[in-house]
Amino acid sequence: MTASTTAPGTTSSAGGPPLRLVVVRTPQPPLEDERIPLRLVRPGITAPRPAHRPGPRPRADRTTARPDDEFGPSLSVRADLPDPGETGRRLVTCALEALAGRRPITQVRPMTSPGVFAALVQGRRPRWCAEGSAPLVIGPVHVCEPVDGVAEISVVARRAGRAHAVAARLEGIDGRWRCTALQVG
Repeated sequence: MTASTTAPGTTSSAGGPPLRLVVVRTPQPPLEDERIPLRLVRPGITAPRPAHRPGPRPRADRTTARPDDEFGPSLSVRADLPDPGETGRRLVTCALEALAGRRPITQVRPMTSPGVFAALVQGRRPRWCAEGSAPLVIGPVHVCEPVDGVAEISVVARRAGRAHAVAARLEGIDGRWRCTALQVG
């Protein structure tokens, strides 16, 4: 009698090698960003964007393009985007006029992300913005670009002799700036 060459609990076909389990790793994104120490990542705080981001997708001929080629928004690099100062001024002016009731809130939708637009529609309106009839004066727009394709703007809005701070984060998506965070003080 010969000894069995298979491990306990495994079976082999007649005369074949024993079966064994091989784990094949699939390429998946990491669950956590290894570049950020774990102590800096807290619930509710998102990790900063990576330094290198893919640019816009090249436009292919519609007859040869596959249906999944155009799926989802693509991030844009700074060279493909307009001036963030002008876009920021237009965004702040439209948002404050919409909060004051002088403009339909739907006019802000193309310039904002869905989350910011929902917050503008459902959120409370600042009393200084909603009350009174004094004109709204927007000061100079200050722009900071921490990462390629991202601009953070700050503006001082004046009304009836009082100053109020407004800050926004603009991200380049599909060749145009889109507001992903807005804070009205």
